[in-house]
Amino acid sequence: MSYPGYPPQSGYPPQGGGYPPQPGAYPPAAGGYPPQPGMYPPQAGGYPPQPGAYPPQPGAFPGQPGQYPSVPSGGWGAPIGLDNLPNPGFNASNIQGMANQFAADGGFAPNPSMFSGGYPGPQPGGPPAVSPNQPYGMYLQPGGGMPQNPGMGYPGGPPPGQQMPSYPNIPAPTPSGPSYPRAPSPNPSMPGYGGGYGGGAPAVPAISRGFRGSIQDFPGADPLRDAEVLRKAMKGFGTDEQAIINLLGSRSNKQRVPLLVSYKTAYGKDLIKDLKSELSGNFEKLVLAMLKTPSQYDAYELKEAIKGAGTDEACLIEILASRSNAEIREINQVFKAENKKSLEDAISGDTSGHFRRLLVSLAQGNRDESENVDISIAKTDAQALYQAGENKLGTDESKFNAILCARSKAHLRAVFNEYQHMCGRDIEKSIEREMSGDLESGMLAVVKCIKNTPAYFAERLHKAMKGAGTKDRTLIRIMVTRSEVDMLDIRQEYAKNYGKSLYTAISGDTSGDYKKLLLKLCGGSD
Repeated sequence: MSYPGYPPQSGYPPQGGGYPPQPGAYPPAAGGYPPQPGMYPPQAGGYPPQPGAYPPQPGAFPGQPGQYPSVPSGGWGAPIGLDNLPNPGFNASNIQGMANQFAADGGFAPNPSMFSGGYPGPQPGGPPAVSPNQPYGMYLQPGGGMPQNPGMGYPGGPPPGQQMPSYPNIPAPTPSGPSYPRAPSPNPSMPGYGGGYGGGAPAVPAISRGFRGSIQDFPGADPLRDAEVLRKAMKGFGTDEQAIINLLGSRSNKQRVPLLVSYKTAYGKDLIKDLKSELSGNFEKLVLAMLKTPSQYDAYELKEAIKGAGTDEACLIEILASRSNAEIREINQVFKAENKKSLEDAISGDTSGHFRRLLVSLAQGNRDESENVDISIAKTDAQALYQAGENKLGTDESKFNAILCARSKAHLRAVFNEYQHMCGRDIEKSIEREMSGDLESGMLAVVKCIKNTPAYFAERLHKAMKGAGTKDRTLIRIMVTRSEVDMLDIRQEYAKNYGKSLYTAISGDTSGDYKKLLLKLCGGSD
């Protein structure tokens, strides 16, 4: 049996029973494995090492006078890696000498051919190479073990991923548990909104609950094949609405948006225009909303809330109070590009007073997003809110604005808790007593979003569907924008607070293809 890059050598790989090694095989066995007294790890005195052992003495490594060269005065020089070869001191002329030295020391003698294509560099956090002439991979591993070449397994042993008999093994990498060391991973709890489309990285929450949306990526989705499905659904006499529902209702936003380009590429036609010509009513509005990016859709909804006679203040505050800094900054960019004026200018021209100040503050996308909480500062802020409201003749709205729009959500939750203890009244009740109109609604929305965002959206959905008539614009917006964020949590809050499932509420308040696609976004019955 041979191994790539490891020509057969005398006594290697081990014969006659494999591991543990026989005399003359690798690794050298003086008394066999596990090591006997006097071998590694040192028995006499144990750890920490005794005088003369590791750490290395001047001119030796480890602790053996003259065995290896001392550290050059200028350091080891640049690491040997795939992106900076050739490296001073590492060339073909001295590989054989290095191999001979290893063999002379009684260790494993690497064959020069194993380095012909370069040698992988050290992993993050790994120790440095022993000498300028020593390639990466030949340094000692934590615990004193020899390095293994990932993907090749252990020479003379079982294939990669299988346990070595009577030999502790590092757990094999798996999707759920990567091997040590572990690189920081991006925040998985906020795809779509909260990281998928924002211009910057939002703060990682203290506790990650994993994915809480109802719509996920469809495995193996092909935009050209999906475009063909949509074309067939609209071609000829009549429209196959169910095919459109099945397709769009099972694709994530990042899989739906590219359909506009793939459709035009394949058929030379505009998908949006074709859909508009084939669909109508709320079903059409829902389908078109699903084909926008989150920032495009938010910018569009803000524009619609401002333009014309009357302003949808609830829409303005819903979007600006619930989005992250990165999302708000991207909304500002899209709004400016599509409307030739800034979002702040549009808000300022359509609102007034303290409500305008609240919206302008939120539109900056500059809230502190840290997770650190200083209770002493939280108490100071709670006292300031009390002095600005309940403990004052009149209300200092500016103080509420400054604290509610700038402080982090984690900090504000602590402030609200301290406020409750301080004056025996919930902050929401104080706002209702001290403010009125749009400002009251805006401040309450900010507080509710900070306390429990899913509960805030559950309340918005309940109000959109209760009573005579349905606020379809609100229903569509929330179902589309939260389907990949926290729809599962919204469903839980809805059932807890209103005595029936969100699925049941939508089923009883909508109909036809519109209802079918909304229920896809809801994520199935509860």
